Amino acid sequence: MFTSTGSSGFYKAPLSKSLLLVPSALSLLLALLLPHCQKFFLYDLQAVKNDFQIWRLICGRIICLDLKDTFCSSLLIYNFRIFERRYGSRKFASFLLGSWVLSALFDFLLVEAMQYSLGITAATNLPSGLLAPVFALFVPFYCSIPRVQVAQIMGQFSITNKTLIYILGLQLFTSGSYIWIIAISGLISGMCYTSSVLKIHQVLCVPSWLAKLFSRTLEPIFATAEPTSEARIGMGATVDLQRQQRVEQLDRQLMLSQFAQVRRQRQPQGGMINWNRLFPPLRQRRNYQDGRGSEQQASPPLEVSEEQVARLMEMGFSRGDALEALRASNNDLNMATNFLLQH
Repeated sequence: MFTSTGSSGFYKAPLSKSLLLVPSALSLLLALLLPHCQKFFLYDLQAVKNDFQIWRLICGRIICLDLKDTFCSSLLIYNFRIFERRYGSRKFASFLLGSWVLSALFDFLLVEAMQYSLGITAATNLPSGLLAPVFALFVPFYCSIPRVQVAQIMGQFSITNKTLIYILGLQLFTSGSYIWIIAISGLISGMCYTSSVLKIHQVLCVPSWLAKLFSRTLEPIFATAEPTSEARIGMGATVDLQRQQRVEQLDRQLMLSQFAQVRRQRQPQGGMINWNRLFPPLRQRRNYQDGRGSEQQASPPLEVSEEQVARLMEMGFSRGDALEALRASNNDLNMATNFLLQH
């Protein structure tokens, strides 16, 4: 119920899969087998500034030396993989590259500001790892992922599909002494890149030739096959029953959401809501699966916008699920997205 990014694994997200596996494996290797090599991956801005160790801007900002940071950032990357499905691997990589470069500049500015205003020099040794782009991804996550309430505590505090992600971000934010500098620089860089300040998205982007090169060489290694509908709902003799239960849950949730929306608007349309008119595809499908499809006359299927179907498929959903959700929600893209993310 907490997931906000679907349940199809790393399908159409090879870059996210590589960012989760490779840095995590290197972090474990340094922590368990090569602890004497960790000094080469320290993110020391003082050494960069005074000793011109420019290579630390790369090595110190890729691999986490703290296993707690590795675990939290890996979970966040897994949940943020929906952006790679939505934007494509090249645009997703461009966002990570742009936020990674911009955050290095903001790290210097924040550290220098602390030294001149507060006289704190210990902040030059910052936490290592690919942390700034992870915090930068919270910007599109907050702006573009719909918020769906899944529970309520004591009738006042709402638990949504995004709550767990924010808790993980807070855990990562409080894991170190000066990691808040990385977090702030990552959020600022994410906002700058998302809002296209000074056309940064056109300057800091992955070239098409480089994207094609990685697509041909590395994508086959980290690619994930498309999950089948049977794999998502279960195997064996209970498949039909699980499908029926999923349809019934979707139908019931749609009705409750529509009723709540009408209550919030407080604009009665006169008379009772005609549920059969709102959700004809689900009613027809249920009657068909119960063996009563021939007893009722089938109405013509609702026309679905191919553009909306394409947008849902970019998020990782199958075409059949996208068509079913759009028809059931009367072509309401937000409502269809909410229930596909939950179910």
